Amino acid sequence: MKKTLIGFAIFLLSANLSAQWKYPETKKVPVTDTYFQTTYTDNYRWLEDFKDSTVVKWFKDQADLTNATMNKLAGRDELIAEWKSLDKLQPPTYRGRSKEGGRIFYQKTTPGEKISKVYYKEGDNGAEQLLFDPLNFIKGKTLSVQSTYPSFDGKKLLIAYSENGAEVSTIQVMNVDTKTFLPDVIKAAAGIDSWTFDNGSFLYSWIKSADNTDPNSRLNPKTKLHKLGTDVSKDIDFFSNESYPKLNIESKAYPYAFFTKDSKAYIFAGEGTVQNEQKFYYAPISESFSGNIQWKTLCTTDDKLVRGFDMVGDRVFAITYNGAKNYKLVETSLKNPNWATAKTIGPEKKDQTLESFARCKDYLLLNYSDGINNHFYKYNLKTDATTEVKLPFNGLAYAFSIDTETNDFIVAITSWNKPFSEFKYNAAQDKFEPSPFNKPAVYPDAYKDLVVEEVEVKGHDGVMIPLSIIYKKGLKKDGSNVCLMDSYGAYGSSMSPYFNVMENSLAVRGVVVAFPHVRGGSEKGQDWYKAGFKTTKPNTWKDFISCGEYLVANGYTSPKKLGGTGTSAGGILITRAITERPDLFGAAICNVGCANTMRGEFTSNGPVNIPEFGTVTLEEECKALYEMDGMQHVKDGVNYPAVICVGGWNDPRVVAWQPGKFAAAVQNASASGKPVLMKVNYDNGHFTEDKDVTYANFADQFSFVLWQCGHPDFQMKL
Repeated sequence: MKKTLIGFAIFLLSANLSAQWKYPETKKVPVTDTYFQTTYTDNYRWLEDFKDSTVVKWFKDQADLTNATMNKLAGRDELIAEWKSLDKLQPPTYRGRSKEGGRIFYQKTTPGEKISKVYYKEGDNGAEQLLFDPLNFIKGKTLSVQSTYPSFDGKKLLIAYSENGAEVSTIQVMNVDTKTFLPDVIKAAAGIDSWTFDNGSFLYSWIKSADNTDPNSRLNPKTKLHKLGTDVSKDIDFFSNESYPKLNIESKAYPYAFFTKDSKAYIFAGEGTVQNEQKFYYAPISESFSGNIQWKTLCTTDDKLVRGFDMVGDRVFAITYNGAKNYKLVETSLKNPNWATAKTIGPEKKDQTLESFARCKDYLLLNYSDGINNHFYKYNLKTDATTEVKLPFNGLAYAFSIDTETNDFIVAITSWNKPFSEFKYNAAQDKFEPSPFNKPAVYPDAYKDLVVEEVEVKGHDGVMIPLSIIYKKGLKKDGSNVCLMDSYGAYGSSMSPYFNVMENSLAVRGVVVAFPHVRGGSEKGQDWYKAGFKTTKPNTWKDFISCGEYLVANGYTSPKKLGGTGTSAGGILITRAITERPDLFGAAICNVGCANTMRGEFTSNGPVNIPEFGTVTLEEECKALYEMDGMQHVKDGVNYPAVICVGGWNDPRVVAWQPGKFAAAVQNASASGKPVLMKVNYDNGHFTEDKDVTYANFADQFSFVLWQCGHPDFQMKL
């Protein structure tokens, strides 16, 4: 009787809240765009002007409403407390490892710390020494390290740091011996490219502005050369369209250049966009500082080189899908590069895709995937022999080398229900041993009782869609379970299995967590990626819908208990899934998501993404962008599910008005009475290393879905 009364009280409270949602007033100001004889109306264009105090206030009012609502939810704070408790129990974590001049540099986060610090040690057995603590560097500032880059002699270290997840870095140069900074400071940089071999200069990516709301801030970037001790304002334009106009580098592309100690006879350069196909140039090292480098083409996008590229001496290795939809590894020579006649050294496999490769002194380690588990093969650079490597256990695995003068690799393995484990692998001896860095994490027994099912679901067009399902042992498939579906489907990025403690903590609480492997990823190779790309993009959200229908039909959940989430480009997936099938979902998360693709190319990070999504200036692509656009498909009077949109105020990738405009549209249109919230992270960008911010962010997202899907532990406090 007591449970019944509590349930009834929760029902009444939820019903009253639904009837009383008072959102910040959101006016409709129609703006029309006509493309190829079709007119599109945008009622919320005014929200794009972050210089307008009215717009700033609208976002602040939305953030206040969201925060006030989430503060009333039971379960949210308990999630944060559990994640923090688990974090304190784990061994230190290491990342960003590199070795130069006999010194090993890395970032380390100790248990309970929210931000990593920068350390180094002399050789494998040297004493650890702290170099940089971002939390104590500038008083009152919350900084995080974006990247580090040691000089070739290991005596100097470039440290790029940013504030509040902004991703636009300040670069400073540390004298490692004295642990002091040189006076050189580069502000508003987009990244570090390379040191020069004399260790007296470095290359970095220059952009016009750090303003993430300025659509021109990242157009026509440059690789600049800074010589230590000189005036930053006089840094040399080393590689750009302005310095090499004959290369016709597009304004949206990021030109970059670098030196590598494994191929010291050359200088290399490239053009970076989100397009997977790579474009590289090279020239003799003797021309590096001539001011007029005679760049030769190493590869063009027509060569279809993707996923990996490396060189040693005159040998060049690359992954291609040319004549191999599941990819293969090929080799050519810098003396006369010809990818059409390149030697195949890692053949295409019928039932596996070639994901990546890594290199040490005498071997290449080839990494194939069957969609669930990775499989390694080592290629001997001296003998051309290839042999399979038996991994310690099955799962998602990747490898890298921090020192190409040895035959050692670092190999990491994880899976949906097995925590991250790291090993040291000697390719010459074919021997695995515990990693000198990351030690295995240990989680409570409840995390060991998670079941994983791998199934295939028939899609809308008959294509079989892989679906990974995680749940607590003993779960009843009677439709009563809350379910969270999480997917992405863009750039050829697969939903690879890994142990996600935050989502697994939901499974421990009886939630079904599911990962549809939708088209737009590359679980089944290049064709799978292109089947969710531009004009074929609808397959991405239709696959997601098909997987939701499967979970309902097979008793894992029911429509009112089914939640979905999509992050970044996954915003296309989730906003179109709920606008196409609002009846299938109880709640949805659009996390820093692309929700207004027709306006995407007019953002600071938009032009570089045109190769992936398209442009409104081409008729076919314009129509495709409209189909992807969640905001454009919101209709008045529809019973939409509960929605929480999330924007990072400092986000340089997906500006906060993208999810904001979608939230505004659904708030004004929905007839369901379910809440539509816009969460604004003013201390975050697209993401942040800061664990406190991350935990609070995802606790709000997950708690919202569990609340709206009826999980008893996540309801309004009485």
